[in-house]
Amino acid sequence: MDVREWSLIIFTILTQMAVGAFVVLGIVHFFAVRQAGEAEADRLSDRALLAIGPVLVLALIVSLFHLGNPLNAYRAVANVASSWLSREILASVLFTAVGAVFAVMQWRKLGSFTLRAVIAAGAAVIGLFQVYSMSMVYQLPTQPAWNTIATPIAFFATALLLGVLAVGAAFVANYAFFVKRETPGSASVQSDLLHGALRWIAVAAVVLLGVELVAAPLQVAYLAAGATQAARASAALMFGQYGLIFGLRLALAFIGAGVFTLYLYRSATTAGQERTMATLAYAAFALVLVAEVLGRYVFYAAHVKIGL
Repeated sequence: MDVREWSLIIFTILTQMAVGAFVVLGIVHFFAVRQAGEAEADRLSDRALLAIGPVLVLALIVSLFHLGNPLNAYRAVANVASSWLSREILASVLFTAVGAVFAVMQWRKLGSFTLRAVIAAGAAVIGLFQVYSMSMVYQLPTQPAWNTIATPIAFFATALLLGVLAVGAAFVANYAFFVKRETPGSASVQSDLLHGALRWIAVAAVVLLGVELVAAPLQVAYLAAGATQAARASAALMFGQYGLIFGLRLALAFIGAGVFTLYLYRSATTAGQERTMATLAYAAFALVLVAEVLGRYVFYAAHVKIGL
């Protein structure tokens, strides 16, 4: 696999994670405001929001390595009316820009709460459209391993699974390194918010893991029974040459998003378990991130094109 394909792996994973984290963060903030008020909800989520920006910028920089001549990148949006690739790129730029506007407004508390919420909702919609556009780029009749419903399912599952676990890791880091040191008076309220958020994050991770554990084997079985030689060849590569990576990906995802998050849920139901929750949240996120990178590697490496 050459550098261009590795740039696609990194770009798609980071971008999808950023979109998922932004959406999840908005949902958590919505319920946190109703539980503890706007100030405490902001204290829980604002630093996690700011962490999304550098991830997006890194993803966009890495994406340039896929281009033969990065100076011609602006031409990629010339066919928005007919090209899913152009729509994906435009959505990437818009999501980054609108998300940045919201982040500045939220951090500086510019405008009303309602105005910021509207801008955040707009950025979330753009981000979800970006993930959808990204999946549609690979709906090619000449690429049977990609041209299935499994591709959009996998892309959205990756976005949301990495998103929830990244937010969980960000929350425990925020509590340990900022809330307890800078605003100890809010520690009790923040602890309650943290425990509640991590319980729902654990549940969401298990559900999304279930989607992946069902979708991935079904896709391989579908390709193995495919009508074209290219489809069967892709399935053979997933089972054969890349079988170890495929299996390791599922195993790491199961341990991270299944086993660790179940323990995370149990810890989040007990007071005073912040250190244990932090360890589990970091480990779950790290394992699933590696699993998703391995899965995306197989996605690009095992495709077989019909014809020349």
